[in-house]
Amino acid sequence: MSLLETLNADMKQAMKDKNKEALSVIRMVKSTVMNEQISLGHDLTPEEELTVLSREVKQRQDSLSEFEKGGREDLAAGIRSELTILAKYLPAQLTEEEIVAIVAAAIEQTGATGPKDMGKVMGVVTPQVKGKADGKVVADLVKATLAQ
Repeated sequence: MSLLETLNADMKQAMKDKNKEALSVIRMVKSTVMNEQISLGHDLTPEEELTVLSREVKQRQDSLSEFEKGGREDLAAGIRSELTILAKYLPAQLTEEEIVAIVAAAIEQTGATGPKDMGKVMGVVTPQVKGKADGKVVADLVKATLAQ
């Protein structure tokens, strides 16, 4: 089942359950997916759907950190619940140990020796962790591993 089909089914269920918050988030994501589909001129591949979802999650995570810095707990709580709803559509997130193993394999594969090789390593790691791990966490792990 494609992401749009899943979103449509979940949207109907949210309407039946009178869950306004879930309905709002699902509609927003569905709209974003459909806009991306229109701009690309074809049905989205699973990778493209994942990119759209990751972008939506990233925007909310950025908003969450800003609201927390500003002491706006009321707004932060709303963003947290939106992230919980969006997490349902993302693949299972990798643990730090799994990311470290992927980074180590990429370093070995590329023959990276220091921080100057970070771009090479990230080029190998990024496709493997896309949508499954936060890019900042991955970059920090790569940087720390190469600095050793």
